[in-house]
Amino acid sequence: MSFLRRIISRFAHTDIRVPDFTPYRRTPNPCSRSSESVPERHLIPYMVTGTAVTVSLYAAKAEALRYVQFMAASADVLALAKIEIKLADIPEGKNATFKWRGKPLFIKHRTPEEIATERDVDVATLRDPEHDSDRVKDPTWLVVIGVCTHLGCVPIANAGDWGGYYCPCHGSHYDSSGRIRKGPAPTNLEVPEYHFPDEGTLVVG
Repeated sequence: MSFLRRIISRFAHTDIRVPDFTPYRRTPNPCSRSSESVPERHLIPYMVTGTAVTVSLYAAKAEALRYVQFMAASADVLALAKIEIKLADIPEGKNATFKWRGKPLFIKHRTPEEIATERDVDVATLRDPEHDSDRVKDPTWLVVIGVCTHLGCVPIANAGDWGGYYCPCHGSHYDSSGRIRKGPAPTNLEVPEYHFPDEGTLVVG
């Protein structure tokens, strides 16, 4: 009888070991409910997601710092953020040109005649209406950015039909208050921020 059992077992392949896949199951215990093993099954996805978010935040921080450093003004620009000018070096009726923040800066020592002429201008006739008193802090000194408001050319001082500034590129004429009077320029010359710390000194910026 035992011999017969051995023959049957041999041909039925009951002696072959079945692989155990328990370590590879999402649920370690095949007899437990899936709801009981939710925290264990979600642990790895949570860890992967957390790691990815952390790496992304550090990458975003590095990119933001790089952008801020790129957009920050260079040392030479910061050094010229303010410029101090001795007014005694500019004769009456003359215009002096300085470099400020990479742009030409016009400082004009106006004569009493020029001051009176600009004050008497009818603002209603101007393309970009501005009173002369609104453009100067001291009537004797005109401070403007020497860049034509048309296409950015540098005007010529003490020139043009109004004796102020003339842009040779496209023929814009400005008066001695830096106001556009003729030509394609749409607005007056820009007046930067400035102040007089004392009677003989001008600080721009």
